[in-house]
Amino acid sequence: MKIIYNMKTKLSAFILLFLISVVSVNAQLDRSKQPKSGPEPSISLEVPSEFELKNGLKVLVVENHKLPRVTYSLNIDNNPVATGSKAGIESLIGSMLGNGTTTISKDTFNEEIDFLGASLNLGISGGFARTLSKYSERILELMADAAINPLLTEEEFEKEKTKLIEGLKTEEKSIDAISSRVGAALLYGAKHPYGEFVTEETINNVTFGDALAYYEKHFNPNNAYLVIIGDVNYKDVKKQVKKYFGDWEKSVDVTNTVPAVSPNAQYTQINFVDLPNASQSSIAIKNTVDLKMNDEDYHASIIANSILGGGGEGYLFKNLREDKGYTYGAYSSLRANRYGAGSFNATAKVRNMVTDSAVVEAMKEINRIKTESVDPQMLKDTKAKYVGNFIMGLEDPQTVARYALNIKLNNLPEDFYTTYLQKINAVSAEDVMRVANKYIKPENARIVIIGKGSDVIENLEKTGIPIKYYDKFANATEKPVFSKPIPAGVTAETVVSKYVAAIGGEANLKKVNSLLMNANVVIPGAPYKPTAIMKQMVPNKSSMELNIEGMGTVMKQSFNGETGYQEGQGQKAPMDDKTLASKKAEKGLFSELYFEASALALESVATIEGADVYKIKVTKGDTFEYRYYSVDSSLLVRTEETAEAGGQTVTTITDFKDYKDVNGVMMPYSFKVATGPQVFEFNITDIKVNEGVTAADFN
Repeated sequence: MKIIYNMKTKLSAFILLFLISVVSVNAQLDRSKQPKSGPEPSISLEVPSEFELKNGLKVLVVENHKLPRVTYSLNIDNNPVATGSKAGIESLIGSMLGNGTTTISKDTFNEEIDFLGASLNLGISGGFARTLSKYSERILELMADAAINPLLTEEEFEKEKTKLIEGLKTEEKSIDAISSRVGAALLYGAKHPYGEFVTEETINNVTFGDALAYYEKHFNPNNAYLVIIGDVNYKDVKKQVKKYFGDWEKSVDVTNTVPAVSPNAQYTQINFVDLPNASQSSIAIKNTVDLKMNDEDYHASIIANSILGGGGEGYLFKNLREDKGYTYGAYSSLRANRYGAGSFNATAKVRNMVTDSAVVEAMKEINRIKTESVDPQMLKDTKAKYVGNFIMGLEDPQTVARYALNIKLNNLPEDFYTTYLQKINAVSAEDVMRVANKYIKPENARIVIIGKGSDVIENLEKTGIPIKYYDKFANATEKPVFSKPIPAGVTAETVVSKYVAAIGGEANLKKVNSLLMNANVVIPGAPYKPTAIMKQMVPNKSSMELNIEGMGTVMKQSFNGETGYQEGQGQKAPMDDKTLASKKAEKGLFSELYFEASALALESVATIEGADVYKIKVTKGDTFEYRYYSVDSSLLVRTEETAEAGGQTVTTITDFKDYKDVNGVMMPYSFKVATGPQVFEFNITDIKVNEGVTAADFN
């Protein structure tokens, strides 16, 4: 009791003393006067100690003994080079680096780094390592060994080749991947190092010998920099670098001239790529700029871009998201480049129905920063936020290493970063408008849009901006035919009737009382391969469960005709009223048998993956979906349904393929479900009709 009493007394005394101090301070404050600003923050970056090895490797060392850690940043500073018909060779060889050496196996190499609590990564343009100072020499030794004597085997090469091709296939319908590829190719030119792109064909052109030759020529010390920052002694680390990197041999001269970028567009134009399965549009407004870090405009360009689209306070974000609600975010970048290949880029992903409006509003904000003086308070706030982020970034040794290297690579004055914040704070409203007019060129901009042409082109044409059409690989094309004339005598009812006949006929379909389907599931990018069990029973019972080996059932949904539930991650919840109503409205196992003529509308003849399809709108009470039937085979090839989820419009597209006969009924053995960016591919392994399913399965 005595101990408790004493502790309470001490705490009470401490609190009382604190309150007296606060009252005393408050009594001395004159709250009628605005507090004076503190001193302007200053940047003090230590000047690196430098030395150079005989092989050309330049080393910059910054001693910092505040924490017992060291970082190594290796930069191979060769000029960018186009690889043409073998595009992707640098990715292939780069992915093989840092995974063992000629004397240390891949597993042993990675295990030692993990054991030391370090990290080490290498790629074709250099690498980075981080470690505690007591292990710094060993990590430096491993980094040098992996760079100079990498473990490069044909077996590993073929694995990386397969992975890269699989990655390309995953991105085939990715709106982001297509936008990046087409935008760069049109902006710089498809033969420019910044504009060329990788395809399955160019990857298959690369042999193991090609990859080895590329490594030998381009991964070299000729133009390399090693920046070392942390708890090291200059003399000691100099000896270590000479010991471990001294035998790194120069390669042949790799000097090459970086080609000029393609000219900007002669006039504002939309460069459109039709992606029929896109549920939203990707918009990128871009032009090239000749801006370098050592230009006097550099600091003003940073603030100008921050005001336009640097974040949530920018013009683009406030208009397109906060005011209009078109998108989750709208941003811009204005990038300097020492080869004269800088760029301006304003981007957003928006709903199909507002694509044209988003373009108009984005162009309005771009023109605003060129013609309207920025509000003084916004200018002040923008600079303050940038300064704060800049100072916080100095806590990261990798940032400090980049700054030290920037001075060397960009021919910057030694005091570039020590005077950096003064130059940022000196940017005026006039400077913002001046650089915006100099580098942001809406009159010569390419507005690269990837989207569903049948939904957006008509309204885009009304903007008055000329439209040029391209395919997914930046090749110019004619305007796609988004819909074709409906043949005489074809109606929604005849299309549905032909479908019913094509999959087995009404009599056979009505004999099916239950279905049991097992499937392998592919989720692109996921490390696991789930399996699915799907069950259906007349009139409208259904269930699906997703299983992962070693984890059991990870997701389940079940509906027994009256009630239903969803289960995932150990949580079970009843279906909401809207989902229940939708489930109860379903009839039979083949919904086409029960469609009412008044609910059907044949909208057009469209095209999916080069094949003609009938597009039918099916109204279901307050909602509707689109169903696409092949003109040639009469089979259902796609459904498309839009719903509200979490305040956002979400479109689910399901593609059906590989129909096979099961007890006289044609069933799709492959279907892909895409909901926004999430994709599930179901590959059916077996289907059982009228066996293996009971009513109890849905309870």
